[in-house]
Amino acid sequence: MPVRLRDDVTLVATDYGAVLLDERAGRYYQLNPTGQLAAEHLLAGHGTDEIVAAITAAYDVTDEHAGADLLALVDQLRAAGLVIA
Repeated sequence: MPVRLRDDVTLVATDYGAVLLDERAGRYYQLNPTGQLAAEHLLAGHGTDEIVAAITAAYDVTDEHAGADLLALVDQLRAAGLVIA
C-alpha cells in the first residue's frame, strides 16, 4: 500500500494530531493522533501489518479495527486527491 503525498500537499504535526495542507486547493484536512501515526507510517513506506502493529501498540484497539481504519484513511486520502498511490 505504498503512497506518497502530492508535491503540493504537506503534512504538519499539531498539538492534537496533524493537518494535511493542500496548497493547490487552499484547503487543510485534520488528522487525529491515530490518523497522524498511520499517515506518517504510510508515507515512510511501511506495510499494512507494520502500521496496524504500530496503531495497536499505541492505542487499545484490535488488529481488525486498526486495519479497517487504516484502509478507510487511505480511501479518504485518495478520494480527496491528496496522495499518489
